[in-house]
Amino acid sequence: MTLSPDNRHVIVCDLGLDKIFSYALDTQAAKLTPAAAPFVATTPGAGPRHFKFGADGRFAYAITEMGGTVEAFSYTAATGALTPLQVISSVPADFTGLKWGAEVRVSPNGKFLYASNRTHDSLAVFAIDATTGKLTLREIVPSGGKTPRNFALSADGAWLVCAHQDSPTLTVFRVDPATGRLTAVPSSGAPAVASVCVLFYD
Repeated sequence: MTLSPDNRHVIVCDLGLDKIFSYALDTQAAKLTPAAAPFVATTPGAGPRHFKFGADGRFAYAITEMGGTVEAFSYTAATGALTPLQVISSVPADFTGLKWGAEVRVSPNGKFLYASNRTHDSLAVFAIDATTGKLTLREIVPSGGKTPRNFALSADGAWLVCAHQDSPTLTVFRVDPATGRLTAVPSSGAPAVASVCVLFYD
C-alpha cells in the first residue's frame, strides 16, 4: 500500500489479479473509496508487488514479482488514474532462471530507480527521464548475498543498504550522485538473519 504524495489516493498492488488499485482518501472521515479511475491492469502473469512514486508525484513505478520487470505509469491526481508508460526488464536479457522481483525504490533526488532481483541476486539501476518518466537501464550489479528481498537508500541518497532473505548479509553500497551507479563497500555490512525490511532511522 502506497500513499500518493498529494495525499489524495492510496495505491494497492494486487499480485494475484495483475492489477493496481487506486482508492480516494477522505482524510476527515478516515475512509477509502474506489477512485474515479479505480484500477490499471498490468502485464498478465507478471504480478505487481511493490509500488513507488517518483519524486515529483507525476510518475510511479511497480516491480513485478514473476515478470522480472518494472512497470512505469503516469499519475493523474484528479482521478487517481495510472496510465501505463513502459515495461522494462530488471534482469539481463539472457537470464533464463526464475524471475522473482522484490523491492523498488526511487532515489531522494528523483533521478534514479533501484530494483532488487531475488533469484538473480542482483540490484538493477535505472535513470529516470524527468520529462517522460521512462526508465533507462544503467547497470545490474550483484547484491552481495543470496535473495535480496529489501533495501533502502539513505535520506541524502549517498548510500544504499541491501538485506538478504537467505544469507545473513547486509551489503552497503556507495551511490554515485551523478550516475546512480553502485559501488559495494568491502566488509561494511553487519550480520542480519532472514532480513525482510530495511529502513533508515532519521
